[in-house]
Amino acid sequence: MKKFVSFLCLLLFFVAGLFAQVSAADVEKAYKILEASDDVLAYHGDYSATISFKIEKPGKPDENIQYKIFERTDKKLMTIVQLFPEADKGNGYLRDGDNIWAYDPISRKFTHTSIKESLGNSDVKLDDVEQDENAYRINYDITGFESGMLGKQEVYIITVTAKTNEPSYAKSKLYVRKDLNLILKYEDFSGSDRLMRTTLLPKYAKVPSGYVPTQIIVRDELNPGENTTQIISDLTFDALPDRIFTKAYLEGLN
Repeated sequence: MKKFVSFLCLLLFFVAGLFAQVSAADVEKAYKILEASDDVLAYHGDYSATISFKIEKPGKPDENIQYKIFERTDKKLMTIVQLFPEADKGNGYLRDGDNIWAYDPISRKFTHTSIKESLGNSDVKLDDVEQDENAYRINYDITGFESGMLGKQEVYIITVTAKTNEPSYAKSKLYVRKDLNLILKYEDFSGSDRLMRTTLLPKYAKVPSGYVPTQIIVRDELNPGENTTQIISDLTFDALPDRIFTKAYLEGLN
């Protein structure tokens, strides 16, 4: 009898797993929604922006840091230069395809780094500011798809699980506004399904080439009260000179 009960439990878990799988049609729909959430953004081709961070940590004074970012999204080229505080001015990052370097203006040396590295002392990582419209299909499997509400807003809730080493987190859950395909929130999880980080995108601005998230709040779920607020300003979408995406450009700033 015990063996029969054990077999029945295993069978029920197996059947539940089958029903929990996302259908091929929903997988394709989810990918298209995520791709549409990239398409609706203004970041296509070349752009530059100033990114300001306010870092809040319990028991410590608020910290402010600022960067200038230049990106050519269709070529995986990105340059980031720190503007503030003055003591760290000139620190930078350079991406050329799969190669990513951190630059120290004091030693004038470049060291290989990872897309998963944090910007300064913030909870924001390099891959958070990179714009890559093919990232979802390349780096993730769709493991959850449903409709729901985020406050009063109708959203698609899409769960993606990393299938390459590129993403910073093993799994993410994205809340995408249905009418405009704007991502309003996403949650990042560890491989053991622990919530690591929550990101809120409460404010978007409409520009001629699409939408831009002008305020992003990143909450560290492992350290209660630790938040990074990201403000994006000074956006331009003019063609950038090739020299910006070179080591010589970072070296020439100091």
